[in-house]
Amino acid sequence: METDFSPSGVLVVDKEPNMTSHDLVAITRRQLKFKKIGHCGTLDPMATGVLMLVIGKATKLQDRLMCEDKVYEGSLKFGETTNSQDREGEIEETKEVPAFSDEEVEAAFNHFVGDFEQIPPMVSAIKKDGVPLYKLARKGKVVERKPRAVKVSDYSISRIELPEVDFTVHCSKGFYVRTYAHDIGQYLGCGAHLTALRRTRSGHFDLSRAIKASDLMKATREEIMEKLIGLEEIAEILSK
Repeated sequence: METDFSPSGVLVVDKEPNMTSHDLVAITRRQLKFKKIGHCGTLDPMATGVLMLVIGKATKLQDRLMCEDKVYEGSLKFGETTNSQDREGEIEETKEVPAFSDEEVEAAFNHFVGDFEQIPPMVSAIKKDGVPLYKLARKGKVVERKPRAVKVSDYSISRIELPEVDFTVHCSKGFYVRTYAHDIGQYLGCGAHLTALRRTRSGHFDLSRAIKASDLMKATREEIMEKLIGLEEIAEILSK
């Protein structure tokens, strides 16, 4: 039962592995004893990092908040492609990884800067005739997906130890980092898949104000309310 005093604001959660975005919404609803809660931008179960929950009147800002750029830290592995484009999928093809120079790896990343198109993976929440693609993928079905316009504003590479590469990418909404890893592997001719992913920023919100998912599970209503970013502050942030 919802209390008379309804919370409103944004709660930034540091999502942990092996839980879904919906899991965090359910946990927060339980802890706050309040139902009007949504999330801004799904994170795959293996991914960690910034997940914004919109609570109460802040749900009206959901679309606005989801439109903003994101920053991710990721790792990829050359030489193996998977059906999900990440380490959680089944390996579809294995190839030998040439002794790429750092410059060759950099050139591949450089190819995917600015505006370009991505074909969304089959294992995604995008719907085809009202059915999420991941449900079709579970049945072994592959359907045509329309390319989507995306943008990479910036990237950096922090480690190259073949067949692994660690990177950071600053990208637009609707961007699939696992497709990014897959496409870089295709560009180099040896294939690749995403092995780790952490969202460090979503729009103006980063991990500095986040509550860990494990702490959220045992937090009191009062403790969660203290972590809420209020509507006035959100309006001020969005006006910048």
